[in-house]
Amino acid sequence: MKKHEPVSTIMTHHVYVVDIKDSLESAREVVRKHNVRHVPVVQKGKLVGIISKTDLNRLTFSGMFEGEGDTDEAVLDMLNLSQVMSHKPRVVRAGDDIRAVAKILSEEEFHALPVVDDENETKLVGIVTTTDVIRYLLERFL
Repeated sequence: MKKHEPVSTIMTHHVYVVDIKDSLESAREVVRKHNVRHVPVVQKGKLVGIISKTDLNRLTFSGMFEGEGDTDEAVLDMLNLSQVMSHKPRVVRAGDDIRAVAKILSEEEFHALPVVDDENETKLVGIVTTTDVIRYLLERFL
């Protein structure tokens, strides 16, 4: 195993994002349509936050009670993305080594980290998840 392999080798390069002006319903649709759990939020192309499937699920009732779709829509219409997302998320740089990223994920209890350009902390270039790190380790050890 390489000791200093960059996270850019395991991250997802094509990242689904939402704009800060998008609705919560739009964010929920991205999560559903693309089967992702974390969606970076951008403003004028720059990373400003992240929203997770868990964040969205906390606002809805249809998963717990039958026939609550209208209630979900009302709740999602009352709030905006900026009120629910995590602002200024913890990021890693594309050149950071996988071991350092794994340490952040385990110690700081994140499940995903936006990956930014080595030179520009607001330029999103990917996303890395705990699943990416586990897959990487499984390939090396099994």
